[in-house]
Amino acid sequence: MNLKLPSFTKKNILTGSVILAVILILGGFGFLYLKYTGAQAETAHLRELAKAGTTEEVEKLVNLVGKLMELPAGENPTVATIKDKEKLTDQPFFSRAENGDRVLIYAQAKKAILYRPSTNKIVEVSVINIGGQNQLVSTPSATPKL
Repeated sequence: MNLKLPSFTKKNILTGSVILAVILILGGFGFLYLKYTGAQAETAHLRELAKAGTTEEVEKLVNLVGKLMELPAGENPTVATIKDKEKLTDQPFFSRAENGDRVLIYAQAKKAILYRPSTNKIVEVSVINIGGQNQLVSTPSATPKL
């Protein structure tokens, strides 16, 4: 009984290695593509949830501030949250701001309102002129940057 083992030539080994490498590379790309498309779908879903949550949050905020003062009609404000009051200390509009305060900016009505949710009080109201992007110029000479 003489069993003959298959002979492995350099050509056979090289061909097998190339085929294995191509299969592994294609499998890796397929796996990464599936992960990428899944992440894109999840990101799109989270954006939609964030947009819905933000709209509801702005409406809630407008209702709260609307109970304290008359708000401009027919305009939805841009809302910002004060996260680091130290960066705003040189700007008069924000002189009494605290972290967590909200700023409602009504561009058409040219009005900015600084609201403190923790005490349910309006801290400051100012007439504004929209300067550059993300920049408010309040009368007479303050330049708050959000």
